[in-house]
Amino acid sequence: MALGIMASALVRAQDSSIHMFTAQQAAEYAMKNNVQVKNALLDIQLQDQTNRDYTSAALPQVNGNGSFTYNAKIPVSLVPGDFFGQPGTFIPVKFGVRYNALGGLTLDQLLFDGQVFVGLQARQTAIDWTVKNAEVTEEMIRANIYKIYYQLVASRTQIQLLDANIARLDKLLHDTKEIYKNGFAEKLDVDRISVQMTNVQSQKVKALNQINNGFLGLKLLMGMPIKDSLVLTEEVTYDRVKQGLLDGSAFNYADRKEYQYVELGIKLNEYNVRRYKLSKIPTFRLTGYYNKNAQQNEFTYFKNTPDKIWYPASALTLSMNIPIFHGFSTNAKIASAKLDLQKSVNQREYLKLQIENEIETAKNNFQTAIATLDFQKQNMDLAENVYNQTKKKYEAGTGDQIEIITAETDLRTAQTNYISAMYDAIIAKVDYLKAIGKF
Repeated sequence: MALGIMASALVRAQDSSIHMFTAQQAAEYAMKNNVQVKNALLDIQLQDQTNRDYTSAALPQVNGNGSFTYNAKIPVSLVPGDFFGQPGTFIPVKFGVRYNALGGLTLDQLLFDGQVFVGLQARQTAIDWTVKNAEVTEEMIRANIYKIYYQLVASRTQIQLLDANIARLDKLLHDTKEIYKNGFAEKLDVDRISVQMTNVQSQKVKALNQINNGFLGLKLLMGMPIKDSLVLTEEVTYDRVKQGLLDGSAFNYADRKEYQYVELGIKLNEYNVRRYKLSKIPTFRLTGYYNKNAQQNEFTYFKNTPDKIWYPASALTLSMNIPIFHGFSTNAKIASAKLDLQKSVNQREYLKLQIENEIETAKNNFQTAIATLDFQKQNMDLAENVYNQTKKKYEAGTGDQIEIITAETDLRTAQTNYISAMYDAIIAKVDYLKAIGKF
C-alpha cells in the first residue's frame, strides 16, 4: 500500500494541488520546472540562434537603399572662358539640378572565408556541447532529488519507531501508576517514566519539523509551488537499500556526462585553432549594386512628365583580400587557441583521475554504509530484545525501574543510529550509481 508523507505544517490554499509521486516522477517534474534545468534548456535555444546568426555570414546580404537630395543652392564652378569665346576669363556655371532622387539594391555575398566555414562546421558541436551541459545539470538535480526523496521516505520509519516508543512508554507509565497506587512503587518511579515520555514526544516534534522542512526543500528543488501538497508513494526498506552494489571495474569514462561534456569542449577548441589558422589565407567576396537615379529642376517625381527619366546604373565586383601582416596578431591568436586546447586536454585527464577517485570513494562509502546499516539493524534488534526481557522482569517483580529505563534509552539510541545509518546508505548508493554513470 502506498504510504504518503505530507508536510502537515503547511496550510493548504484552496487552489493548491496534490501530487502523488514516485522518485522518478518527482525527478521528471523537476526536469520541467526546476529553474536551473529550464535555463539550461534555454541555453540550447540561445546556441541555436547563435548558430543561425553565424550561418547568415555565409548567405547573401541584400539591402535596399534610397535617397532624396534638395539642392537649395546649386554648386557653382568656374569654367575657362575659352569655351565660350571669352579667352582669359572664367565663367561661373551651375552644375547640377535642384532635385536628385536615388533608389536601388545592393548585394554582398561571401564566397570564401576560412574562419566562417570552420564556424559553420562547428555549429553542431556547439549545440551538442550545450545539450550535454543541460544533461549534466539535469543529472545533478535528479541525484539530489533522489537523495532527499528517499531520506524523507526513510523518515517514515523514524516516526513509526518513535510512535512505538511512545506506545511502550505510555503502557509502562500506566502500569507504574497502578503499581504506585497499590504501594509497590514510589512516586519517583512514575516521574522518571514521565520524563522519558516527554523526551520521546519532544524528539518526535523535532523529527516532524525536520521532515516538514525537508519537504519544503524538495519542493524548491523540484520547482513546485510551496502551497501544493506532495505525497511520496514509494517505500524504502532495509533490503531495498542494500540492493545495487555494482562492480565498477567495467566502467567506461564515456558513461559519465561530465566526461562527454569535456570531450565536446576539446572538439570546439580544435575548431578554434583551425579557425585562426585559416584566417591567414585569402578571402573572396562578390558585391554588386543596381540603382536608378532621377535628376530634375522641378519636383515632379509623383507626376508623369515627359522630362522625368530614371537612369539605371549597375555593377558587379569580385574582390580578394590577402592577409599579409597584422602585427603578429594572428600568430598570437593561434598560440592562445592551442594553449586553450591543451588546457581542455589537461582538464580531461584530470577528470579521469577525479572519476576514478569518485568511483573508489563512492564504492568504499557504499560498502561501509551497508556494513554499518547491518550492524545498526542487529544492534537495534538486540536492544529491542533486551528491552522486552527487562520489561518482563520488571512486570514479574524481579527487575527494578532503573534497568527498564536504561534499556528503553539504549533502544532509542539504537533506533536513532539505525535511521542515521539508513540515511547514509541512501546517499552513498545514489553517489555510487552516479559515479559509475549508471544513475
